[in-house]
Amino acid sequence: MISLSNLVKTFNTRDGKVTAVDEINLTIDEGEIFGIIGYSGAGKSTLIRLLNMLETPSSGEVTIAGKTMNKLSSKKLRAARQEIGMIFQHFNLLWSRTVKENISFPLEIKGVPKTERDERVEELIRLVGLEGRGGSYPSQLSGGQKQRVGIARALANNPKVLLCDEATSALDPKTTDSILELLVDINKKLGLTVVLITHEMHVIRKICHRVAVMEQGKIVEQGNVLEVFKHPKQEMTKEFVKQVTEPEETEEAIRHLLEEEDIGHVLQLTFVGREAEKPLITNIIRTFDVTVNILQGKISQTQNGPYGSLFINVDGEASELERVIAYIREQKVQVEVIHP
Repeated sequence: MISLSNLVKTFNTRDGKVTAVDEINLTIDEGEIFGIIGYSGAGKSTLIRLLNMLETPSSGEVTIAGKTMNKLSSKKLRAARQEIGMIFQHFNLLWSRTVKENISFPLEIKGVPKTERDERVEELIRLVGLEGRGGSYPSQLSGGQKQRVGIARALANNPKVLLCDEATSALDPKTTDSILELLVDINKKLGLTVVLITHEMHVIRKICHRVAVMEQGKIVEQGNVLEVFKHPKQEMTKEFVKQVTEPEETEEAIRHLLEEEDIGHVLQLTFVGREAEKPLITNIIRTFDVTVNILQGKISQTQNGPYGSLFINVDGEASELERVIAYIREQKVQVEVIHP
């Protein structure tokens, strides 16, 4: 569906040439939700703007649905852009227009007859859950409702691709989750290819099938979300994964526990996929002559299955502890002794 080949974007600044996107090669499959994550300045916003030619590549190619975007004439590019919807961090709504009029705007530009426009707008209002708000103005809406208008507007022309530029960064956690659920629903109902950029691993974890990690204009790691969670290779990726699997409060709690003199052996277990559903701790207690105390744990769901970490305190003879660790590894669960 989307193919990026040796893609480069440079900007000339007073301080010299800046390479925002540096030799990126990437393929995104039709119908998948693909996440691009990175810190500010990584180049991810520039990359997503290159997909619909809001930025022109310095070199390389952008191919979407068989069309090389940066080789199209102006007329053909305008037509190709109608197959690409985009939603923004700060909504970019027309404040003097109602919800219906905002959603209708792309159809007006396209020259769609009014009766057909009105039918399409009502259909989209139902799809994004804004029934009864069609006559409201953006100033009368919550942040989540504004983003729903932005999503409906982006879908007006029945695009094949939906680009999301930090679409949930301006929203509170609960509203963020509702918007992410809406994007998953749209992806399933319409078979839409969704590309989103974010600096939050929670967003990637919740809805993406695959992810690419950007740093200094380059993609430093990519893959199936569950595999990236399981085996993060780059330090930056490990930091992002830690946002979800070891939140700050977990780190603090474990640090305090390790300061206790009689804490004994502390193991960190990492579960991926079906292993997260096994009664591992129960089996350890029944099988081995040890006592087990659960210190802290969290299981998260990804689009590809569950992922989680568990910190446990195990008390017993050293030989028995070795048997426990061997057993855990036999169950395809990662284990690390973090104390002593």
